[in-house]
Amino acid sequence: MLESLFDDVRRMNKRQFMYQVLSFGMIVSSALMIWKGLMVVTGSESPIVVVLSGSMEPAFHRGDLLFLTNYPEEPVRVGEIVVFKVEGRDIPIVHRVLKLHEKNNGTVKFLTKGDNNSVDDRGLYAQGQLWLTKKDVVGRARGFLPYVGMVTIYMNEYPKFKFAVLACLAIYVLVHRE
Repeated sequence: MLESLFDDVRRMNKRQFMYQVLSFGMIVSSALMIWKGLMVVTGSESPIVVVLSGSMEPAFHRGDLLFLTNYPEEPVRVGEIVVFKVEGRDIPIVHRVLKLHEKNNGTVKFLTKGDNNSVDDRGLYAQGQLWLTKKDVVGRARGFLPYVGMVTIYMNEYPKFKFAVLACLAIYVLVHRE
């Protein structure tokens, strides 16, 4: 199967090969432009995230794809679902705002908790941090597609699954070439 793919590539002349490379480059650059455009429109550094745990059940399940916005002029509200990053952790967390702490000078701090968790998130925050601020927020959940992100989870948890997906794509391309 793989040999057949390599044979097809070898049979291409330079012009056909360059056309394939350029087509692939256009697909990749289009995807990047769409992502950057979504970042600008939504105000979020990550406009789409996948829920990685069951901590927000029953509101969101593992594998749900969330659409985020993060407009600076919108105040944080109790009950709102936010996605935040904590110093020292690479993966953002999706939890609900539990409490607000507002000062007279206009600063707002807040506490979060997963709907399915028994305690608040202070144990997840950076050492010595008791509250989150707006700078910690990646975005606020505005919509979701259930379980669409499971493909991402499977690819991360089962590296062999990536190869299976690539093999299926290669077979599809070979079968539907002309």
